[in-house]
Amino acid sequence: MGFAAQQSAEKAIKALHLSLKQEAWGHMVARLLVELPLSVPEDLVEKAKVLDGFYIPTRYANGHPEGAPFEHYGIIHSRDAINYASEILEFVRSQMA
Repeated sequence: MGFAAQQSAEKAIKALHLSLKQEAWGHMVARLLVELPLSVPEDLVEKAKVLDGFYIPTRYANGHPEGAPFEHYGIIHSRDAINYASEILEFVRSQMA
């Protein structure tokens, strides 16, 4: 769930960049937020940093020193990731309305 949450936030922010006639490169949600020509709440950027932590280690078998990715993430990680992504999507919706 962490990777899916990260991806949804990334794609939403890139859509906002495009709606503002800007190019957006990369996969770091926090950086994409900071690069917006808008006022972005600092706590949203901090939550984006949490989502960024799911980008690689949740997908690759060698993302952790040992164990499969599913052994490192549980319900709390998933719940937080979904909540943080939801907040970012709501921010994007409010800016595009």
